[in-house]
Amino acid sequence: MSGPTASSVQAQPWMPVLAVVGVGLIGGSFASALRQAGAVGRVLGVGRQAASLAQARRLGLIDEIATLEQAAARADLIFLAMPVGATAAVMAELRPLLRPETLVTDAGSTKADVVAAARSALGDRIGQFVPGHPIAGAEKTGPEAADASLYRGRTTVLTPLAENTAAAKAYVTRAWESCGARVLSMEPDIHDTVLASVSHVPHFLSSVFMWQVATAQDSDLRMALAGTGFRDFTRIAAGSAEVWRDIFLSNRPAVLAELREVKDALEQAEQALEDADGDKLQDFLERAALARRFWGSRSGLS
Repeated sequence: MSGPTASSVQAQPWMPVLAVVGVGLIGGSFASALRQAGAVGRVLGVGRQAASLAQARRLGLIDEIATLEQAAARADLIFLAMPVGATAAVMAELRPLLRPETLVTDAGSTKADVVAAARSALGDRIGQFVPGHPIAGAEKTGPEAADASLYRGRTTVLTPLAENTAAAKAYVTRAWESCGARVLSMEPDIHDTVLASVSHVPHFLSSVFMWQVATAQDSDLRMALAGTGFRDFTRIAAGSAEVWRDIFLSNRPAVLAELREVKDALEQAEQALEDADGDKLQDFLERAALARRFWGSRSGLS
């Protein structure tokens, strides 16, 4: 009697149990991508909103709803996908619960403050935390926004700590690569400075502009006539207010420094317009257009 063929035997998932704290767009997509890749066995969902967790279960993003204590007792990896402002409290609750073999990682859009909060909360357990940030997202929120392909071809930044073992870093790297992401490592401060420029300030400006238009006396008429340019520029303003409030506050020095540079550039462009200096204004616009086209062709994004 012959044994089972290789094709008839499913490979065992290399991550037996994943726990996701915050099963929305980011956490749900992480779970979904790992499940689609056959990398995870069972997924536990942890969160504040019972209805959201029930929806995540109905959608198949998680297998069961769990408390943080239950997740810490069973999970091989705990993925923190809640607003960065909640990091300290969740980490403090986790510290006495973590098994020595359990790893923790996060998706926080800021890293220096998250690392500081983790060091304070986890103490001598800090080596079990490998900080991370997937450079991916959408304006949609909640479990229904989860997308297994969200991280495919995108970059995830890890900001490993001196206390992290090589095995811990490799485990979290493998998780992200299983989602289809490219993994880069850098220092937390460098991450925060760069992301203030290319992620945080764009969202800030988009939200401020959207607020200005929406509060104008003729806002209904403006919205009625708005086209694709307005849609593209304001799309990210539809993101979670709670999430972005925490990002701006936690990365405040870098965001403020970047805003000062933006103000300087705006003043130069405004002065060219004030002076009716067509040559200077065209030069400004051409430099911006060429930079955007070059980035779009290099990154594969339109």
